[in-house]
Amino acid sequence: MENKQYLIADARKEQIMKAAIEVLAEIGYQSTSLSTIAKKANISTGLISYHFSGKADLMRNTLIYLVQKEREFIKGKVEQKQTYTEKLTAFIEASLAYQITYRENNIALLEIIFNARTPDNVPYYRAEVNQEDELIVWLKDILYKGQESKEFINFDTRAIAIVIRGAISGSMSLSQNELSLEDYSEQIVKSVLRIVK
Repeated sequence: MENKQYLIADARKEQIMKAAIEVLAEIGYQSTSLSTIAKKANISTGLISYHFSGKADLMRNTLIYLVQKEREFIKGKVEQKQTYTEKLTAFIEASLAYQITYRENNIALLEIIFNARTPDNVPYYRAEVNQEDELIVWLKDILYKGQESKEFINFDTRAIAIVIRGAISGSMSLSQNELSLEDYSEQIVKSVLRIVK
């Protein structure tokens, strides 16, 4: 019985966070309030307050949720591959596919990072993060193991991982009449493979 209650609570929290993502993408962080999120989710503001202590708590949890969703999506594609070249290619392609497929998630993530603040009143983008972004760590690991297996040449894995993540983030600024996702993805993969091989 207790497990069922936890499942219901988790489902309700996810419903609220999904509504928050939609609202953030539509009207931005500054205009987002618990009442606009409640209206989007078709629930009462009190129900949000039951699950989250306020807007800051909801935004922190939504940020964690968004980061986890991106990681799960990318890992699911990469873990199916065998060679490090295939893993690296899948990492880039999956990351770019996520950026386009879940554009709303990325807008919401950026809204939170650049507008929300930590309990110490520091914007998230300036907050000291004790642990490195898991995707960068994982990407560096693919690059390092590719070097160990002699699939890749010797280079600074951290620098190349940052270059790759930057190219992926840059896809958000592509306009509709520029390169298609497929073309952009193909160009990034070709360029990165030229660097690492």
